[in-house]
Amino acid sequence: MKKNMGTLDKGIRVIMAAIFAYLYFSGTVKGTFGYVLLAFGVVFLLTSLVSFCPLYTLLGINTCERK
Repeated sequence: MKKNMGTLDKGIRVIMAAIFAYLYFSGTVKGTFGYVLLAFGVVFLLTSLVSFCPLYTLLGINTCERK
C-alpha cells in the first residue's frame, strides 16, 4: 500500500472527522444522516492515519509530496 495523501489532505480529513463527531455526539445531527456522517468521519480518520485513500487510487490522484 503506497502512500497517496499529503500532509494538508490528512489534516483536513482529521478536522472534518472531528467536526462530524462533534455534530453527531452533540445531538445536532440525528437519525440516519447522523450515522452516515459518523461513518464518513471514521473513514476520513482511518485513511488519514494510514496516509492511503483507495478512492484516490481508482481516480489516479496523489497529493503526497514528491521526494
